[in-house]
Amino acid sequence: MAVGDALARFGDEALAVLQRVHQAREEALASCRVTIRSCGLSIRAVHRLQPEVARQRAAEAEEALRRAQQALAPHPPLAAAGFLHDAEKEYAEARLTAALVAAEPVPGPGELQVGLPAWLNGLAEAASELRRSLLDRLRGGDLVTAEQLLSAMEEVYDLLVTVEFPDAITGGLRRTADSLRAVLERSRSDLTTTVLQARLQRALQVSAVSETERSGA
Repeated sequence: MAVGDALARFGDEALAVLQRVHQAREEALASCRVTIRSCGLSIRAVHRLQPEVARQRAAEAEEALRRAQQALAPHPPLAAAGFLHDAEKEYAEARLTAALVAAEPVPGPGELQVGLPAWLNGLAEAASELRRSLLDRLRGGDLVTAEQLLSAMEEVYDLLVTVEFPDAITGGLRRTADSLRAVLERSRSDLTTTVLQARLQRALQVSAVSETERSGA
């Protein structure tokens, strides 16, 4: 076979392979974008106390994520490019946020069918999302639930700080955990201030009642 003919055949084969890879990448990117958008809407519904809407959006996100995973399965280098990890992380965050806010058992990476680094980072970001729910409960005077949410945040952080591996293995978990620590400290301060104010208010009310009773006597 002439050199030119061989090169032409190899070139055609290479173009065909690259075309399949490109098509898989485009399909996966589109599905990942849908996943991330649906996850954001799911988390927003959780904060708005719309659990059914949150479940529907999470289901949409999962469907899109599975399409992305399927498209990239034959192409491991593409799967490791980063955008699939981001979509898996967002999906984990949405599902974990819903579970933590509802005080339900959290689904693991196997149940969610996402990579462990994506799950860990999603867990960290879900714990940070609890701050919004915590502040909503404080504004509503529900200190018991606010304390439960803070406790959940603390438990997540206590777990994450035990994961001492390079960022290349954990997907940058150290930075995400550091962000959670800052959110946790602010939330603890907000809750403590609110609790102290509530105690002071009750003490003043008790004092006022006692004074009224003494005056009446």
